[in-house]
Amino acid sequence: QVQLVESGGGLVQAGGSLRLSCAASGRTFSNLFMAWFRQAPGKEREFVAGISWRRLSTDYADSVKGGFTISRDNAKNTVYLQMNSLKPADTAVYYCAAKIFGTDYNRGYNYWGQGTQVTVSS
Repeated sequence: QVQLVESGGGLVQAGGSLRLSCAASGRTFSNLFMAWFRQAPGKEREFVAGISWRRLSTDYADSVKGGFTISRDNAKNTVYLQMNSLKPADTAVYYCAAKIFGTDYNRGYNYWGQGTQVTVSS
């Protein structure tokens, strides 16, 4: 029902910024949730930020609060992750995710993008 394509990853120096984009296609619903997860080599995938499409309410992992912002553009059918003050610890593959029903921002996603690499150099 939902196809997701991420873009915007790359190599940046510590303290720099990137904005990731996730373009969604297919049928969507007013109660859609979308989120960003990340995974470093050898580590489990972890929740970064989520947004309710209907309410525009958001949730963030404690590790990125104050530095990352999730938002969406209805006209472009796209969600964004603005990442400021990046640190080497933020290096990971970032994945866009979506689900049609639910209430929890950090779990239960069943649609996934292909991932985009973010590398932060010291």
